[in-house]
Amino acid sequence: MPYTPSGFFCDRLIRERERRDGEGSLNKPVRFNGQDYNTLRQECLQRKGLFEDDSFPATVESLGFKELGHKSNKVKNIVWKRPKEICENPQFIVGGASRTDICQGDLGDCWLLAAIACLTLNEKLLYRVVPQEQSYSENYAGIFHFQFWRYGDWVDVVIDDRIPTFNNQLVFTKSAERNEFWSALLEKAYAKLHGSYEALKGGNTTEAMEDFTGGVTEFYEMKEAPKELYKIMKKALARGSLMGCSIDSLVPARFETRTVTGLVKGHAYSVTAVEECKPSQQKDNKVRLVRLRNPWGQVEWNGPWSDNSKEWATISKVEKDKLQHQSAEDGEFWMSFEDFKKNYTKIEICNLTPDALEDDKIHKWTVSVNEGRWVRGCSAGGCRNYPDTFWTNPQYRLRLLEEDDDPDDNEVVCTFVVALMQKNRRKERKMGANLFTIGFAIYEVPKEMHGNKQHMQKDFFLFNSSKARSKSYINLREVTQRFRLSPGEYVIIPSTYEPHQEGEFILRVFSEKRNTSEEIENRIEADHPVPAPASAGEESEEDQQFRTIFQEIAGDDMEITANELKNVLNRVITKHKDLSTEGFSLESCRSMIALMDMDGTGRLNLQEFRHLWNKIKQWQGIFKDYDADQSGSINSYEMRNAVNDAGFRLNNQLYDIITMRYANENMNIDFDSFISCLVRLEAMFRAFQAFDQDGDGTIRLSVLEWLQLTMYA
Repeated sequence: MPYTPSGFFCDRLIRERERRDGEGSLNKPVRFNGQDYNTLRQECLQRKGLFEDDSFPATVESLGFKELGHKSNKVKNIVWKRPKEICENPQFIVGGASRTDICQGDLGDCWLLAAIACLTLNEKLLYRVVPQEQSYSENYAGIFHFQFWRYGDWVDVVIDDRIPTFNNQLVFTKSAERNEFWSALLEKAYAKLHGSYEALKGGNTTEAMEDFTGGVTEFYEMKEAPKELYKIMKKALARGSLMGCSIDSLVPARFETRTVTGLVKGHAYSVTAVEECKPSQQKDNKVRLVRLRNPWGQVEWNGPWSDNSKEWATISKVEKDKLQHQSAEDGEFWMSFEDFKKNYTKIEICNLTPDALEDDKIHKWTVSVNEGRWVRGCSAGGCRNYPDTFWTNPQYRLRLLEEDDDPDDNEVVCTFVVALMQKNRRKERKMGANLFTIGFAIYEVPKEMHGNKQHMQKDFFLFNSSKARSKSYINLREVTQRFRLSPGEYVIIPSTYEPHQEGEFILRVFSEKRNTSEEIENRIEADHPVPAPASAGEESEEDQQFRTIFQEIAGDDMEITANELKNVLNRVITKHKDLSTEGFSLESCRSMIALMDMDGTGRLNLQEFRHLWNKIKQWQGIFKDYDADQSGSINSYEMRNAVNDAGFRLNNQLYDIITMRYANENMNIDFDSFISCLVRLEAMFRAFQAFDQDGDGTIRLSVLEWLQLTMYA
């Protein structure tokens, strides 16, 4: 749901302040819903009671909203139980967390479980997501916690250990060991993060991989995979990357159907090893093998190199032990790399960011993270197919400063990965939200514009083609792509495919060398041209008309109230036949008096009115330039340029506020709203400058001063 202007921007300011304080880092994760694990646990131990989580209660609301909602028969016999009510001697982890601890239940979240299986291959990563100090024996209080990366921040999610059961069996994820519960509790914490269990239905393994690591994922379609794919996979596993794969199903009704070879279409698998072995009868040739795991904990490949195939008889016991070969129906199996390429259609590799890596031996990325927002009618400009609005999208300046040091490459280039992720769409499913179709384009900035932080205007994009762009616009949570460009300055434009689609996103740029990216934010400033006073004897016919009207309405004291100002302005404005307007509202006139009232009387004298009228005439001319069809309104995208022409340089956040505050439901701004907006801008700039005595761009106000300023303006 859209934020209110004050709500969204206050929230954003708070988040930025928290980041400066280190909040959201690995060492100081954000407390999800404000819940502190240690404090809550200590309270439970002191009162000798078990924790019950009111923010994710053991009710239908936590299960779901449609298929697992109130009207569903599936939820009628579900009972929430603690592990001690399910079995004797429950354990958090039995004999170390491993990939066989994850067996899928009655929820379509194989994508999540495949990622958890990958996570178990790297203990340091696993025990960061699943803190180790938790237990069912020592100081047990029915409370557990897990940590996830969420849109640039690490968050700590607290849960109680009541889990959905049916006939005393876990309904969702379970371990092969009946008394082990870490994977079920991890799934519950992830469900809480997204609002319900049902919110986890259907997804992409990469989504969970990134939420466990803060990494970035690259996709490879098998039919377009590079020749060195085997080497890429081996290198990726060696440096701790997580890997998943799947077989596309062209017919949606046949999702998760088993083929004759034992593989399942439309289903997510984990890649858990990439190795070579040497069959005894072959002199030199080694066989390249891939080990995979089905998160169901059963249903395996039955072709060459499967658990009981004849190929295993051709290698030595030493080789078998090295490959940890087992003949068990545990969902894990080997297959040759060639069969892997023939059968699977897509592989995804989640590369880890610096804070996810173990030590300096593993290659590190440099990462810059930018938060952004598309606002309908202001900064939701759509893709390049919509040239009138495309330029209004948020813009990010990318500086490629250091080229790759690859001795085999004669080109001077910089390698980097751009990742555009839309936020909160899974959590908002119950309100009807779906993933937007998103993508991005990259433009080279001309040398003469290097260092210029101004937002690129419409003409730039009309006369320049993109230097690179995302392969396609697609409805995934994240779109990523690797690029190789010459050192220099570029601008990245992230967008939805169609304009007017409102949502939040983060844009991340990963590079092997020192490079930077930042949002292009115009410097906030204003020009205040003072209209030259008319010399005596030079009054125009219009000046004479409004003097006469002013005297007629003002009376002997020659001062007018807001109501009288409304009458004066509307009588003058009706004489402008080329301006279609219903006139000024009383509220607008009150704002005008607040702007021009230099002596604090709440009224305007003739001199103050003349000054105001000259401003209105100047702004009226700007409005008419953009109101080409004389409809009496301009659209909210044109408003950006109109505000600029009036002498105000603003940033995206302020343009967003103007749109939300002054545009109607059709994203149009009428003449009255246009003038009201400029009056408010002028008044607030003037007030700020009055308080900013030392000119350093910051002011300090008491509550009284703040309220006096904002209430009168």
